[in-house]
Amino acid sequence: MAGRGRAWRSGVVGLALVLISLTGCGGRPTTDSATAEVQHVLDRRAAALLRHDAAAYGETGTRTAYDHLRAVPLASWSYRLTGLHRSGSTATADARLSYRVRGYDNAPVVSGRLLTLKVTADGGWYVASDRPAKKAGEQLWDQGTVNTVQGEHSLVMGVGQSGTALHAYARLADRAVPAVSRAWGTDWTRHVVVLVPGSLEGMAGLLGSPASSYRGIAAVTTGEAGGSGAAPADRVVVNPEAYALLGDVGKQVVLTHETTHVATRAHTNPATPLWLSEGYADWIGYLGTGRTPAQASPELARAVRDGEVPDALPTDEDFGFTGDPGRLARAYEGGWLACRMIADRWGEVRLGQFYRAVGTHPKRAGAVEDAMKRVLGTTLEAFTAQWRDYLRDRLG
Repeated sequence: MAGRGRAWRSGVVGLALVLISLTGCGGRPTTDSATAEVQHVLDRRAAALLRHDAAAYGETGTRTAYDHLRAVPLASWSYRLTGLHRSGSTATADARLSYRVRGYDNAPVVSGRLLTLKVTADGGWYVASDRPAKKAGEQLWDQGTVNTVQGEHSLVMGVGQSGTALHAYARLADRAVPAVSRAWGTDWTRHVVVLVPGSLEGMAGLLGSPASSYRGIAAVTTGEAGGSGAAPADRVVVNPEAYALLGDVGKQVVLTHETTHVATRAHTNPATPLWLSEGYADWIGYLGTGRTPAQASPELARAVRDGEVPDALPTDEDFGFTGDPGRLARAYEGGWLACRMIADRWGEVRLGQFYRAVGTHPKRAGAVEDAMKRVLGTTLEAFTAQWRDYLRDRLG
């Protein structure tokens, strides 16, 4: 958050692929033979990449992606052609890229790609460029050569980052994973993939959004809400500019917070309010830091001292990036203190049970109320009144 030098956001980045007819988008229809030939080139290209055969890869087209990807531990890589339009000696192809990072992805990551191809002297096809499809986010290697550092519980991949910097991220991530497991439990993958682009603009490119959406945001976790073993691993995407402004404790809190989102993803769905998902991630993030409520919640503490105690728990809209950093800060702080209150009064185990209970509901309506009744033995109205008293007591 602008006023605090850090902020976090949990996100779900989806990709909608519209399959385009292989007859192309107007103009001369492509033939079945041309479609098969291009698919064959893409298959050869993928196989060469996986077996680290630079010469064979170069025979299929530009080597830029190969050079950028050499350090990435790929378990699989394949293209499926979904559209082809030829114009003379060139063609554009829509493709569905699927890939897995070895040891981390249980299922393929899928990305839409737009390829430009040219006819070679012998009548074959040559890939001249391979870039994200319209409205698809960039992949890290689209931004430059990827360097990787493998930690005990983490894989850190970066562009424009020194090995020293990436090792620092890995050390923090390696501390975050067991910290999350101690609080949440071990029913998750217990490893994390961290992407570190070279700039705020690089972060925005990976997320397919304007840079203004993430200015002042230190990190974002992408993943599939309610994900299961059939979903690829989540990615923690760092904004290196905002992250660099944090102190040592703040950097650890950020990565532990985001790692919590990775751990809880399978139990997080539309029924889970942001005050709970973000508050719980902050609660684990701050465990063991020694930060008092007043130290960790300066915006909300200021409001409480001014007699402006919130009437209700933060809404999802309070977590929006509306240009009001104070409102956003108070939302995060309010969610954290709600989870902290549950841990203080009902116990840490009950807090985790409450989180899971909310996530058993498919829809928001009644989810929190039902979980409060079953797990905490209270009502939303009584809980809110207790929370308001807790704010006065801890922040007043």
